[in-house]
Amino acid sequence: MAIIPFVPTLSTEELDAIAGGYHSAPAHVLGMHPCEIDGRHYLTVRAFRPSDVAVRVVDVKNNWHYQMERVHPAGVFEVLFSRRKNPFRYRLEVTGLDGSIHELEDPYRYPLAESWFTDDDVYLHGEGNFLYSYQKFGAHFRTVDNVTGVNFAVWAPNAQHVSVVGPFNHWDARVHPLHPYKEGIWEIFIPNLPAGEEYKYSIRSLEHRIDKTDPYGFYAQVAPGTSSRIWPLDGYIWGDAKWIAERPQRQTAEQPLNIYELHLGSWRRCPEDNSHLGYQDLAHQLVAYIQEMGYTHIELLPIMEHPFEGSWGYQTTGYFAPTSRFGTPDDFKYFVDYCHRHGIGIILDWVPAHFPKDAHGLAFFDGSPLYEYADPRRGEHPDWGTKIFNYGRNEVRNFLLANALFWVEEYHIDGLRVDAVASMLYLDYSREADDWLPNQDGGRENLEAVAFLRQVNEVLHERFPAVLTIAEESSTWPMVSRPTYTGGLGFDYKWNMGWMHDTLKFFEMDPVYRRYYYNLLTFSLSYAFTENFILPFSHDEVVHLKRSMLDKMHGDLWQKFAHLRLLYGFMNAHPGKKLLFMGGEFGQWREWTEVASLDWHLLELDDHQNLQRFVRDCNHLYRRESALHQVDSSWQGFQWIDCHDVDHSVISFLRRDAEGGNDVVVVCNCTPIPRLEYRIGLPGPGPYQEILNSDWRIYGGSDIHNPGPVYAEEIPWQSGSHSAAMNLPPLGVFYLKLVDDLKVR
Repeated sequence: MAIIPFVPTLSTEELDAIAGGYHSAPAHVLGMHPCEIDGRHYLTVRAFRPSDVAVRVVDVKNNWHYQMERVHPAGVFEVLFSRRKNPFRYRLEVTGLDGSIHELEDPYRYPLAESWFTDDDVYLHGEGNFLYSYQKFGAHFRTVDNVTGVNFAVWAPNAQHVSVVGPFNHWDARVHPLHPYKEGIWEIFIPNLPAGEEYKYSIRSLEHRIDKTDPYGFYAQVAPGTSSRIWPLDGYIWGDAKWIAERPQRQTAEQPLNIYELHLGSWRRCPEDNSHLGYQDLAHQLVAYIQEMGYTHIELLPIMEHPFEGSWGYQTTGYFAPTSRFGTPDDFKYFVDYCHRHGIGIILDWVPAHFPKDAHGLAFFDGSPLYEYADPRRGEHPDWGTKIFNYGRNEVRNFLLANALFWVEEYHIDGLRVDAVASMLYLDYSREADDWLPNQDGGRENLEAVAFLRQVNEVLHERFPAVLTIAEESSTWPMVSRPTYTGGLGFDYKWNMGWMHDTLKFFEMDPVYRRYYYNLLTFSLSYAFTENFILPFSHDEVVHLKRSMLDKMHGDLWQKFAHLRLLYGFMNAHPGKKLLFMGGEFGQWREWTEVASLDWHLLELDDHQNLQRFVRDCNHLYRRESALHQVDSSWQGFQWIDCHDVDHSVISFLRRDAEGGNDVVVVCNCTPIPRLEYRIGLPGPGPYQEILNSDWRIYGGSDIHNPGPVYAEEIPWQSGSHSAAMNLPPLGVFYLKLVDDLKVR
């Protein structure tokens, strides 16, 4: 093959565009291309190497080297060859400023015809149904022409120019411009990049250039850094096949669901320097604790990447990246895997309601309001200073839908708790009368968000029927946890915020006044079965001067602990699944903060040990007794014994399972006055045994209880055909269960 004397083949304008990083189609210029000069045909190879002083083309087959000419002072190099029938495989030999020489693959050697995307991919993405779009967008290891590299792809339809930058090109936006493909998709294949390498997309709009984190980035630089990092999705070998196979039986409505909500960064830290524990250390310590305490699931405050620690994860910038504060994506997979192998489910907090305005994030991603609504009356949250996703844009819905599937598919997550659903449903959420736009029918409902939520639930439940979706929804929107085919939103569960607020208000009150607010304790049963509820005492209730769970309780030190045991015992027996935020189980005194570990040293004190023991026993009893968990969403599982004794602030009720015969009688005395020989109605004859009493001495109580079996008398009382006189402990709750007469003689 002959090399000919150099003849320039590009105009000055095109050379300037390449050197300036604003050429509209760099792949049509850089790399190997046929060209014609004075009617004669040639091959040309062009490269842009601004940090090198010399470049040669290496014919890989023959090991021939050809010097390239610098055709632009900024570093555009070119060489011409006589015409060949087929292009040949080549590499570039570059000489750096320090005189070092090395060979590398030219990312522009690969033909444009080998796009990572198919026409179907592009069509489905535009339609909003490219469900596994994360398998193409982002940074993926790929082998092309026997060379392994990374395929970068990003959606930026209004960008004038997109390039990928990182240490591999000295963060120079001119070096690796992406090819504009179709419908706003840009992509490039760059050979020989390692896992863990940092990168960003440098996006040039009509007004400016800005570096952005990859919306589909799978790994992130440790905060306060904001770069994405290359990471393979297929490197971890899972060991949780048994859990996944059993999940359809474990996560039905008839099974116990008792959730320990926690923030990984502050559950427990290194005692020496207050630094974060890693995912693997957290897995080992947390699993041992959860198993001892008897919880069925843990719910993690958002672990998706978020630079601002004080947002607790709710201002997400890396929707596809588990935060690197605690390790790599594979470390987080180990965390999930380890929990599953020890019988513990994982629920993630998921935030599709809003995203932050951070310059490196999704806001004005390609110089336009791409992911958010353009009009601030729809596109900005007045409370949180964040952007609202444009649920009416197909590609944006696609991004969020694929993200939901991603965590279930790639990380084996067992459920998503969807944050701030009410803010998604209402266009006037937290807005003044003149600061919102009505929907097409003139109403206040965000019809696009409603359609999106239904689609997410339908798609997730179709592909992963056993995976749970849970709505944090604080309004009176109907049928949140009913199927979409009946007009519902399709969630499995809804947080019962009304029960939580009413109950806390009742327990914060001086018992002297409770008789006047008795309905705070009983009103929840008027709507308890309109939804599939979870009863939450979440992180939101122990921050921002709301005080800790223990400190909320009324009274002196003894009464506070007694109140909290009574509250947890009442919650444990009330219809609905359960959720408690970390620290509440042992009586954290101070409000929660994300910058320090829980006060585990409190467990050196008897009062806190006793409270933790009571919560542990409640949890195990809840799992063991089918009446406490099997029928949570209908009157079949509940019956009032008495809800009218306002003067004594005493309530009593039954919990039943589906088969019957396993009734649990629950009695709550919400005053500090012991009530001896207080008659309680019972459902039938026989001996009843206390199976739990919050006033037992082992829990720090005064030990007022009902020793031995309680024999029901044939005296109708309240709603029972039988009854018995019992001792009601002060600020206490106890459970009774019918036992075999032979066992108690």
